[in-house]
Amino acid sequence: MKPNRGVNQRLKGRRHPPIIPLARIRWRLSLARMVAIIVVILPLTIGGPVLAAGSGKNPSFIRDAEIENGIRTMATPIFVAAGIDPDSVQIAIINEAQVNAFVAGGQNLFLYTGLLRRTENASELIGVIAHETGHIAGGHLIRGHDAMAEASVEAIVAMVLGVGAAVLSGNTNAGIATALSGQEFARRSLLAFSRGQESAADQAALSYLDNVGWSAAGMAAFLDKLADQELMPADRRVEYIRTHPLTRDRVEAVQRALDRSPNRNHPVPEAFEQLHRRIRAKLDGFIQPAAALRRYSPNDPDLVARYARAIALYRQGTIKEALPAIDNLIAAEPNNPFFHELKGQVLLENRRVSDAIAPYRRAVELLPRSGLLRLSLAQAYLESGQPGLVDAAARELDAARHQESRSSHLWRLMAEAWGRKGNQGMTAYALAEEALARGDPRLALAQSTRAERMLPKGSPGWLRSQDIKAVAESMIAHED
Repeated sequence: MKPNRGVNQRLKGRRHPPIIPLARIRWRLSLARMVAIIVVILPLTIGGPVLAAGSGKNPSFIRDAEIENGIRTMATPIFVAAGIDPDSVQIAIINEAQVNAFVAGGQNLFLYTGLLRRTENASELIGVIAHETGHIAGGHLIRGHDAMAEASVEAIVAMVLGVGAAVLSGNTNAGIATALSGQEFARRSLLAFSRGQESAADQAALSYLDNVGWSAAGMAAFLDKLADQELMPADRRVEYIRTHPLTRDRVEAVQRALDRSPNRNHPVPEAFEQLHRRIRAKLDGFIQPAAALRRYSPNDPDLVARYARAIALYRQGTIKEALPAIDNLIAAEPNNPFFHELKGQVLLENRRVSDAIAPYRRAVELLPRSGLLRLSLAQAYLESGQPGLVDAAARELDAARHQESRSSHLWRLMAEAWGRKGNQGMTAYALAEEALARGDPRLALAQSTRAERMLPKGSPGWLRSQDIKAVAESMIAHED
């Protein structure tokens, strides 16, 4: 997946590349800066801090409106059954082939693309989500403070906590500190649950599924497939087993509960199965386009197969074939916002900016609550170079800010919009927000100081600039 290069570019005379739905986060931070981000920035965020970790191979995160929307749709009934406000749960997708999922730092759920692609149906994925929700509801993450005392604090901060700020920023250009072997050991020490906690999470998951009226057959099938992993050497087990101790007793307990459940023959909604199929197909097309073109036959009339092929063709640069394939998808489902988004992305990336505006605009009309879609439309407006669209871009960015307030890309586009409108004070303020989201306290301090001087005293931008200044000074103090 191509990195988004816009963050490192100057505002003047440069174009921003489009937001790539499946894009890597690359954020390299000093340990001191990571600590500062955890201590200062994260407590200010809605829904609590986001903490994450990956394997020792430069983990990356993806942002995609369709995948995030689909997973949240499937997970929301489980969250409600657990007594958790769905809006308080952060969901992040880690782009790694490992089969794994975990929760960390509170109500934060992390799913690996390997898990999404290898679960065979929505029932299996929902079973995993229900299990992880059991850890959240059971308060199992409190034990992380004890683990912190036993492992290397620096390793945990660098591997587990530091990455969380990158996810929170929503910035597809930010980097992640390279994972060293010692950090990987510390991460597993922190994230691994005990067998007792795993059993408790299983029982909680079963109760959530029963409360919703869905069968736990998928959960049982997923655990049964993993059970044989316990017989393998530790270094050959899938990541899920390393952080979620699994025993045959656990598998049998879940199966017994399934056998006596009144909902054992009640599958999850068929609409969820379709969501799962499309998520898998989309990931296949983006992550392994050549393999996707082999897997999904050009003669297959199934819409999901056609979707995967259209994405794969675009990812391989075969635009002349990809665009007609996308148009056929839109003809089949004219009210699908993600098909319009895909067309806009392909056009924008191939510098057909004016042509990209209409499909992006239609995507936003169909799903106005998506901050990511609004960001893409705003970027297309700004990329067009049409002065009359600057105000339209600013309106989309303002609307997107409710969901993407920690996105450095949003604030970079905000700065560009304010700059074109000639408001240097608000431009400096937006650049200060961008620097803060990227974990650059010195630049945030410089820009917030500029904004404070230029903006009217007591105005919203002036007040927020003061807040940024205080946060940046605290971060710098932690660095020193």
